[in-house]
Amino acid sequence: MSSSDKDKQVPAYEALAHDIKRAGIESVFGLMSDDTALFVTTLDAIGVRFYAARHENNAVSMAEGYAAATGKLGVAIIGRGPATANAMHGAAYAQRTGSRVLIIFGASAIAHRASGETEPDTKEFNVAGVLAAGGMKTYVASDASSARQTLANAISATQWGGCVALLLPMNVQFGLVDSPHSPDFPMQTDAQHAADTAVAAPPAKRSQARAPAIETAAAMLARSRRPLFVVGLGAHRAGARDAIARLADKVGAVLATTLKAKDMFRGHDYNLGVVGSFSHAAGRRLIDQADCIVAFGAGLNQRTTSFGTSLPVNVPLIQVDLAHASIGRWFHADVALIADARAAAEQLIEAVPGRAPSDKLFYSPETRQRLANVDLAGEFQPAHTARTMDPRALAMALDKLLPQNRNAVYDAGNFLQIMPYIAVPGPDHIKNTVDFASIGMGFGTALGFACGTPDRTTVLFIGDGGFLMTLSELETTAREGIPLVIVLMNDGAYGAELHYLKMRDMPVSTAIFADIDFAPIAQAFGFEAHTVRTLDELQKLAPALLNPQGPLLLDCKINASVAAAFLLETVEHERRKT
Repeated sequence: MSSSDKDKQVPAYEALAHDIKRAGIESVFGLMSDDTALFVTTLDAIGVRFYAARHENNAVSMAEGYAAATGKLGVAIIGRGPATANAMHGAAYAQRTGSRVLIIFGASAIAHRASGETEPDTKEFNVAGVLAAGGMKTYVASDASSARQTLANAISATQWGGCVALLLPMNVQFGLVDSPHSPDFPMQTDAQHAADTAVAAPPAKRSQARAPAIETAAAMLARSRRPLFVVGLGAHRAGARDAIARLADKVGAVLATTLKAKDMFRGHDYNLGVVGSFSHAAGRRLIDQADCIVAFGAGLNQRTTSFGTSLPVNVPLIQVDLAHASIGRWFHADVALIADARAAAEQLIEAVPGRAPSDKLFYSPETRQRLANVDLAGEFQPAHTARTMDPRALAMALDKLLPQNRNAVYDAGNFLQIMPYIAVPGPDHIKNTVDFASIGMGFGTALGFACGTPDRTTVLFIGDGGFLMTLSELETTAREGIPLVIVLMNDGAYGAELHYLKMRDMPVSTAIFADIDFAPIAQAFGFEAHTVRTLDELQKLAPALLNPQGPLLLDCKINASVAAAFLLETVEHERRKT
């Protein structure tokens, strides 16, 4: 190789960094290690902003939160060995969410032992085996010459959703490839093609349901006088809101959503809100009267159906979903429409005959007025103490005080009972991080969500258990200048476990902790922070909440004795099984 040829070559990590920038990716998340430091620094130097987390698990959830907020590709860069092991929780979570996430892991040099080296690799870790066991699609860059194409393949694999891993061994990263600044650098390659489509997923082809299935569903709806539509996040992502609302108005259906599609039909006269574990009394009364159910892009899992008790079981159910495997997976389905939710709704609009107002038994002035006058506060008796607040009453107060143009991101725990009381503009503004049924995913996800939607106020609702797992990201928030409001629902306990033990008449001392004041800790990291024990104290913070200036934390002391309804349902379900 001549000297001039060498001058045209650069380490593969530099070429890969330029490919990522050409993909239109503006932000990446991670925690650098010795085997990713040069790659990360190069990305940041060429204009791809690197957000550095304090723990690998949170770095991955930041990428997932960014992807969920924007619909773009979220990229996390993680080191090898122990760094990779740290990130496994986040990777499993990201895999469950369906968001478009690419996790780039550093990896040990290929053929390490064959190279004649005799010292042990203390960071050796069978990451490919672990990821395969978790069901994650994994690509390995086996040599420098094909690394760009491997990156392209990994990016392409994310286009239809899901989390994909790319392993970059150290010796591959340092292998020489053509310089991106050289006139000979190939600009229109398969990698470049992937780059052209990486930022936003390609528009989905609207898959229509088969005509015989539509005819069957239309006939079923034509016989119904009290139809109920249960609408999930899949329908929202399909842009089906208006088509479903038109169909509902044509047949006289009331509208309910899953938790992930919360507030999708906000403002509609016959919106019942969330169905299942988080529904209100007026909604439940109407749901119980339904004589036909159509589920659009809703999985009908245990939270939506309250373990099979929140929906009438002796009425026909039509399930609309693009995935065959989703039909009848968690709840019975009598008619399957394998289709895009919007396309299926439009087909049904054409196929279902119109009906007289007298045949729309749900559509009455009385029902409309009852739904307009839903009083959530009237459904519980506030359980305040001298030093704590009822979490439900606290949520209703926060709903009025926080900016209306907001994101609500939730960690997991007993405090999730507040979700019905916090309104958002629509499903794009809510993120519930329970896909892996784990606490501790909320903080990182909220940071990524905030990075992806800087025009909104992102509010993280998190319990003290999940917060203590991820406390280090206070420094990340302040250092990176990420606008975030943290509402710490602090009951001084692992709330869910506390009530789980109580309901079984078991000792609860192992689930209870000291009343820690987190406000001074957050202030030390540069937050405006306040300890709040009463609603009057909260009201005094109204100006700061309405227009947050920089990161803000409220350490809200809540009454640990208030159990979430979904916990009661879970225990009752387990008792029925045994």
